[in-house]
Amino acid sequence: MLELMSLRKRFGGVVALDGLSLTAARGRMLGFLGPNGSGKTTSMRSIFGLVALDDGEVRWDGAPLDAATLGGTGYMPEARGLYARMQVRDQIVYFARLHGMGAAEARAAADRWLERLGLADRAGSRVEDLSHGNQQRVQLIVSLVHAPHLLVLDEPFSGLDPIGVETLGEMVREEARRGAAVIFSSHQLDLVEDLCDDVAIIHRGRTMLAGSLREVRSRSQHRYAQISVDGDGDGGNGGAAGWVHGIEGAEVLWERGGEARVRVPADVDPGLLMAKVREAGDVESFRFEPPALSDLFMEAVR
Repeated sequence: MLELMSLRKRFGGVVALDGLSLTAARGRMLGFLGPNGSGKTTSMRSIFGLVALDDGEVRWDGAPLDAATLGGTGYMPEARGLYARMQVRDQIVYFARLHGMGAAEARAAADRWLERLGLADRAGSRVEDLSHGNQQRVQLIVSLVHAPHLLVLDEPFSGLDPIGVETLGEMVREEARRGAAVIFSSHQLDLVEDLCDDVAIIHRGRTMLAGSLREVRSRSQHRYAQISVDGDGDGGNGGAAGWVHGIEGAEVLWERGGEARVRVPADVDPGLLMAKVREAGDVESFRFEPPALSDLFMEAVR
């Protein structure tokens, strides 16, 4: 398990990390979320000693990270770290050797990953001659070619088309199934929700929400109702969401025609909501559920 324990870091007058703590377990994927400037990249860089912390500690399996432990980690930075004029296969082999793989083993692993990602025919190309998406594929291969026990990915899916997202997402899932602890940051919240077991949301250098995705959804103080009624939903009640005026603490998030989405307190009886909705018209659909990840994000950082 990776533990970030009360991390603090200041750059001049800017507080980047303000007591941030979180854990990432082996065999699980952690979605690391926060607004721009929240401290995500600083946190990730601190894991590898690329940022000198003012206070706090990074631990792996209960002990501080040493050179041997770091050799078994993989890091994909947001600002890509490839050598632009170096050939693709040579570059992958080079980084694999830096992580302690033998020459023959590194070449075999490079060829295996290039074949899997459909890049075998570009093995002799220079990185700068590849498309943006293919450069990202090579960068991901570099981060996991040595089968790391910890994989940290900073915005790995940025700029990829849907096919690229699906391909790289499945690769990352397999690393978790293999037993690696996987952390990745992304602003694509629906993607994080699809891929991740756990989530940590930070803001202004602090952990605002952390735990398994299922747990943090259930702990929310809100539930969300999305309804669709026949016609314009007027029913004499002021539109599809006119019924919310009888529910204490309810808030209309959006309404259009006969559809509406409403946030309500978590202890509201869904049966009462359904009865109120029926007053607005004939119900075509009714969904009552804990918040989506995008809702949790807004609740945590608003």
